Amino acid sequence: MNVAPSRRSRVAALGAGRMGRGIATAFAYAGHEVQLVDLKPRESTATEALRRDAFAEIDASLAAMSAWGAFDDSLRPRVLRRVRFAARDEAVEALADADFVFEGVPEVLDAKREALGFVGAHARADAIVASTTSTFLVTQLADFVERPERFLNAHWLNPAHVIPLVELSAHQNTAPQALRSLHALLESIGKVPVHCKAAPGYIVPRLQSLVMNEAARMIEQGVASAEEIDRATRYGLGFRFANMGVVEFIDYGGNDILYYASRYLAQALGDERYASPPIVDRHMREGRNGLRDGKGFHDFDGVDLARYRSETLGRLLGMLSHMGLLRAPATDEFDRPTSTGGAS
Repeated sequence: MNVAPSRRSRVAALGAGRMGRGIATAFAYAGHEVQLVDLKPRESTATEALRRDAFAEIDASLAAMSAWGAFDDSLRPRVLRRVRFAARDEAVEALADADFVFEGVPEVLDAKREALGFVGAHARADAIVASTTSTFLVTQLADFVERPERFLNAHWLNPAHVIPLVELSAHQNTAPQALRSLHALLESIGKVPVHCKAAPGYIVPRLQSLVMNEAARMIEQGVASAEEIDRATRYGLGFRFANMGVVEFIDYGGNDILYYASRYLAQALGDERYASPPIVDRHMREGRNGLRDGKGFHDFDGVDLARYRSETLGRLLGMLSHMGLLRAPATDEFDRPTSTGGAS
């Protein structure tokens, strides 16, 4: 069965913790019926407490979104009603109706094995199953699944109902149609799916672990305070990379700049972790330095470069305006620039 995203697919989120609640919120917000499934055996009082806590958190998330103008708050009860809570003894019925199942139980291999085995025993044969794990590779988990051709990893970033990105990682036996169907479903609710191989850390965690560790290292070495590093990240590093991708930024500024900067840092700091990888050196030799050469990691053949640069500037100015940092020019040397508006 090919699940068309044009109809409201039925979704089950296994695990009633933070990730499961975020996924349930995302799909309910987009109009889908969602089963939030708790697979852990509990006493009835503990189950009821978990149910109340889950719905309170989802409601609070929606209330916060409406308070910032994301939607009319009068719609909040309607969105909340699309989420149903299923305890362990209701899980079989909840899974029987699901087109897509997202496994989000704790990051313990035995818990993953049990949850995916439960799904295999009780979900529909044509359901697509995705683990949201950030720890285990899809190739490790595929052996726990009844129908591995309909299984892949889908790594959401917290808060799952807000962050657009979902990293999809398939294994060699994942059916192409299963990957396409999940990709289409995610796009239909406003997410931005990206594909990567089964490798530790996906894309974002692998990048951000280096950045966060380096920030902690600079504090330890007395290079800058936590407050100054955060300001530098928000208004420099993060500001740039919210406007263009990391690899796009290499091409925009020039692969040769990265090449020389890497050599300098590796030598000045006496640490080879700053050395550039072979692909940067190879691009340097081949004259693939990005925008100036018309090719780099991206191919700029046929790209209107003037328009591309103008659109990049427009996004930057839009971000400045949103942050309340866009200022009009001074009219003479004694005037102070004034803000043109935007969020304060």
